[in-house]
This record gives sequence, structure tokens and C-alpha cells, in this order.
Amino acid sequence: VEAFEAKQCRERRIVRDGVSGDPISFKMTMNGTETSATFAPAALLYYHFSRYFHAHVAVPVSVYRSMDRQQHFERVVRTGVAVSSGSGSSAMNRAGWKTLAEGAKNPASYRPTRELYTANGALIYGVMLQTDGRRYGAEINGTRESGWGAGQNRDFQETAPYLALRHDGPLKDAIRHGIERSRQNPILRKAMPTDPTSTQMAFWMTEIAEIVLLDFIFSQQDRVGNIDYVDLWHWMEDGKLRTAQATTAEPPAGISDFGPERLRRSVINDNDAGGKLQYANFAKTTTMLQKLRHFPPGTYQRLQRMVADFEASGPIYRWLSESFGLSERQIKQVVTNAVQAGAILADSCRAGRLQLSLEPETLLTGEWPDKSSVACSEQ
Repeated sequence: VEAFEAKQCRERRIVRDGVSGDPISFKMTMNGTETSATFAPAALLYYHFSRYFHAHVAVPVSVYRSMDRQQHFERVVRTGVAVSSGSGSSAMNRAGWKTLAEGAKNPASYRPTRELYTANGALIYGVMLQTDGRRYGAEINGTRESGWGAGQNRDFQETAPYLALRHDGPLKDAIRHGIERSRQNPILRKAMPTDPTSTQMAFWMTEIAEIVLLDFIFSQQDRVGNIDYVDLWHWMEDGKLRTAQATTAEPPAGISDFGPERLRRSVINDNDAGGKLQYANFAKTTTMLQKLRHFPPGTYQRLQRMVADFEASGPIYRWLSESFGLSERQIKQVVTNAVQAGAILADSCRAGRLQLSLEPETLLTGEWPDKSSVACSEQ
């Protein structure tokens, strides 16, 4: 460890040469008055609940990690303070390192102390995660013409996949509407110069519906502009969806006989501005769930089951309460948001406004999943 840090860390940047793998992030909670907003447990919430929902959108594995407070100061913070003092660092970045330096001397200087340090103050903790993918442009993240906050979240709802999600017609009509309507905006037309395939649109719609649901439940305030993607080959084999990393324009010889389709699949790597009561829940305040007219049936069922469990203080509720280091108020917020989300979607479904037929894998078989596979009341 000492030899590695002496060699690699002296350059005071992420060094990729001479290491055996890609960088891994260690994210800690940081919500000072002059810092950016970060809440480490949010990454754990997103990872584990995305698994519960069997989400199509990828969420990086997040692992709890603690470290001796003084060791962290000597090995990490001291250098961070020095590097951030230069002109190339933002004021929020400098403030964050300064806050960590003060906390290393006196953990109680950070409030709430329990969100950054263990009970006795001996350890600092956060999450480790390894991100993947590249950042989408305006075609998914929106134009962001209206500035940070509610404005850019409304811009996000004018992208082709979101406009398709808002359309009342069958999936085929919704996809066509989303593409045509979005192309009226010159920024979106430039970001997506050619029409995506129906399969690509169906996967995007599914992933965005999942993102909106997760962001609504966890009060995420910093999603727009932070959605990434990876390129994957998709094909059906023995009745099952298969995928493989796409690094070339043509499919590898081993899968070419299956007629694979190259698709961009969404990844949400940045999930650290959720979970706290102080964060602005833009998915809720800009009524994203209420506007949905298409939704994946499996996600709908699992949401309603989770709501029933929360209301009965069942095993999922106990898991939420005991596994993520949340305060009672933070737990209550998650439960309240989930119950509201379930009610919004159930009301839309019973009123005939929501179609539970968004199953994008079906398009790879040449069929259109227009008929809902579950009833509104099914759990």
C-alpha cells in the first residue's frame, strides 16, 4: 500500500497507467453550507432497490466502507486540501476538503456527525463504487435550457423517450410521437440526428420510467445531466435476452447469426443527492409520475408489493430501517414517497391512463407488447 500510494498518488490526479484496473470511487456524505450535496447512503439505496425492482437501468454496485479517521486525514485529506487550494479547483470542492480537515480534528464539527463518522468518532465511512459508461447528451439528459432546478427537470420531460412515455396511444404510436415531437427542438434534433429504432426507444422509455420512480422515492435532486450509457449487443437466444459489450460497429462472429441489435443502455452512476429531507425532490415537484402513460408491469407489481409491505412494517420495511444507516425521519420520507408513488400509478392505471405493457425485450422478437400483462390491482 505504501509503495503504491508513494508512486501513484504523488501526481495528485487519477492515474490509470501502471494499475491493474479502473479507478474506484470512495464517496462520503458531505453537506456543508458551502459544499456540494452528497449523501453516501443514497448510493446504497439506489443499488439495492434497483435490484429489488429488477431494473433495466444499470446502477453500480455500492459497498459500505469505513476507515480510521486519522489514517484518512494523513493518506487522503491532507493531499486533498493541498491540491484543491489551486486555481483549478471549485469553491465547493475546496470547502469540502476544508470540512473534512476540520472533522479529522473534531468529528463533532460536522453536523449531523453520525452521517460522516461512526458513533465514537474513530472511523469515517462512506461507499465504494466503480462507475461505467459515458454521459448522454441532450437526447436523454435534456437541453437544460431553463437552468438548474425545476426548469431543467421540465426540459428533461421534452426528450423523445419521455414524450413517448407521456403519450396516450399504443406503444408504437407513442414512440413515433416522441421522436417527431422532440425533433421540433433544434438542440434535441442535433443531439439525435437519426431516428432511433423502436427497440432502442422502448428500452430508453423503460429505463427512464425506472429512474423517475427511484428518484421520486428517494428524493433525488440532481439527476438531470447525470445519466450515462454503455453500448451493448442484444439478441434473443433460446427464448432469453442475451447481451454483450459492443466495442465494434459489426457484431462479433460468435453472435452474428442471431441478428443482434446494438443499443445504448442507460446507467445512473451519480446517485448521491437523495435520501435527505433537505434535498429537493424534482421528480415529485414537476409531477413526473403523474404524466406517465406507459410503465413496465413488473416494476408496477413490485412497487405495489413494497407499498403493502411498508404499510404492514414487513420484512422490506425492516430491511430499509436496519440496513442503510438512515434516521427515523429519513426512513419515514422513503416510506411516504413510496406509498405516494404507488397510489399515483395505481390511480392512473384504474382510470385507464396508464398502460402496463412496457416490456422492451418483446420487440427483439418482432412483436409489440401492446397488451397489458397484469391488472392494475395485481401485486
